[in-house]
Amino acid sequence: MSDGGTSFYEPDAGRSLARKFEMQAYDLRAYLKEFSEKTGEEAITDGFGVLTESEEVTSAYIGYSSDVVAAMEVVHEHLDKIADALRKVNRNTEVTDDDVAVLFGKSDGGGQ
Repeated sequence: MSDGGTSFYEPDAGRSLARKFEMQAYDLRAYLKEFSEKTGEEAITDGFGVLTESEEVTSAYIGYSSDVVAAMEVVHEHLDKIADALRKVNRNTEVTDDDVAVLFGKSDGGGQ
């Protein structure tokens, strides 16, 4: 927002921000997959040292691991939704800018 209270939107900055959220979501998904493979029930029951000898400890660890995965999946979905929303804002802004430009005499490329 400028000092006069007028907002300005920079499409390149908006696209860049959307891409950053998209990349964070992608990276989180990759880390989550790796975490699940290393800490999931199959990895734990296939031999995790002393923990596999205590059913109570093993169950608690598997439950904790599942909770972490579920929470991070929510974060992943949220990051994806933010990226989608930013892309939508960019598209809407570009369309609006083009429509306003036509109102001020700029050709819309439609052969007029």
